[in-house]
Amino acid sequence: MTYHTTQLGLPDSLSVEVRGETAVLRLSRARKRNAIDRVMAEGIDRFFGELPQGIRAVVIHGEGDHFSAGVDLSMMSESDASSALFGSRSIHRVLEKIEHCTVPVIAVLHGAVIGLGLELAAAAHIRVAERDTFYALPEGIRGIFVGGGAAVRVPQLIGVPRMLDMMLTGRTYGAEEGVALGLSQYLVEPGEGLAKGLELATQISTNAPLSNYAVLQALPRIARADPDVGFLLESLMAAVAVADDEAKLRLRAFLEKRVQKVSHG
Repeated sequence: MTYHTTQLGLPDSLSVEVRGETAVLRLSRARKRNAIDRVMAEGIDRFFGELPQGIRAVVIHGEGDHFSAGVDLSMMSESDASSALFGSRSIHRVLEKIEHCTVPVIAVLHGAVIGLGLELAAAAHIRVAERDTFYALPEGIRGIFVGGGAAVRVPQLIGVPRMLDMMLTGRTYGAEEGVALGLSQYLVEPGEGLAKGLELATQISTNAPLSNYAVLQALPRIARADPDVGFLLESLMAAVAVADDEAKLRLRAFLEKRVQKVSHG
């Protein structure tokens, strides 16, 4: 089912298609390399603020040749310090809705993943990159600074020294380097990213909802917490998850050998 943007209160620069229990949010501003302007950002915020009913995973994809070439710089050329500050904080709130979404979010990447485009991808939980993907943070050579959360999220993926290099020199990373560094978890051939993203979304949707919620909401916070607090939160989350009726059914199925054991290859 494809929703018309007006049905969800979204701008024409976004489109939504529901495939089973997965919603595909498509950046649809291909003529601008899916550069993100204020209207698109507000639409993303609105979409994640109220997901279509019954959705258990979201896939974000870019129309055309690129995922997103970043922020629409025409917005910034006239900005003063005050508007830039509040604009950055507004983008933070939008991307936090993705990072803290109650269902898994998969970003399917191809072509340019630059600036705010990389910040958007970094807020997702899983990233699938096609081989033509390249990553860049050119803010430093443009005389500006990242403002969509890259200073927090990207070093968690690749480390501070590599991000420093990207910003100071304009260095780019290709898809193969990106998967080795942690910018993506999956690497696929050109044109195969959306199918892989949907495959992962379908697989993830078969997990117990409470287990998925625990992974999404608790794991990142545990990783950032003081170790003693993290250990306690882990124990509390483990206790809540194992007490769920769905968990009991799945554990019983495993013990009764009605499901396969984990294997590799």
